[in-house]
Amino acid sequence: MKMLLAGAVSNMKTRDSEVKIMEDYIKNTIAGMIQGDGGWVEFVSFEENKLTLLFRAECSKCFILDRCCNWIKNRVREDLGQNVEIEAIRKKPFFWET
Repeated sequence: MKMLLAGAVSNMKTRDSEVKIMEDYIKNTIAGMIQGDGGWVEFVSFEENKLTLLFRAECSKCFILDRCCNWIKNRVREDLGQNVEIEAIRKKPFFWET
């Protein structure tokens, strides 16, 4: 029983570190490149190779957001060696809701 518990704790720590690495990568590498084009991207979650990102500013109304998501997907694969699927959430400015 103790071995199973130790293994589960080890897996949780590994999983937590993977999430932290992905969050830091989006914040410190990808976000700056997106901001250069007037956009804004934020890390939301990373579970079972599904990376959820929140897009704001120019990204929230971009017609080619799918291309950007494919570019991020390729960068993650090249830099971190992980194949991910990206779920893009657009956050519209509050004044678009009227």
